[in-house]
Amino acid sequence: MSSIKKSQPLKIGDVAELLGLTADTLRYYEKSGVLPGVARTATGIRQYDETDISRLKFIRRAQKMNFSLAEIQDLLNMREDPQHARDEVRQLTAQKLEETQAHLAELTTLRNELQLLLNLCRGSKDGCPIIEGIEEKGV
Repeated sequence: MSSIKKSQPLKIGDVAELLGLTADTLRYYEKSGVLPGVARTATGIRQYDETDISRLKFIRRAQKMNFSLAEIQDLLNMREDPQHARDEVRQLTAQKLEETQAHLAELTTLRNELQLLLNLCRGSKDGCPIIEGIEEKGV
């Protein structure tokens, strides 16, 4: 009969290296409540377990999807009871998709403007159409 051995808790530096985060970021996640209180040794050294690592990986993936920490906190709360939170998750994700599509449209417009300015600059013998183009847009 084989016994399943739980992995040893990791220190903050190990977790930072494993996940590509800084120790300050990990402390901030804990302070802000996105990561609930991490276990500590008698001397106060943080000890991250598998649940903490899983939660941190979730946070990182959600951040890459452009969710804010407040939205991630909501998702984490919903993660505890996914069947009852399904509509809320769907609504939050649909909102994030709309924001992403709007941002993508803005970036497409910016790309087109930059391409036009670059083309004008290549064909210009006098002045700098790039500087002039930026000045014309104004704020």
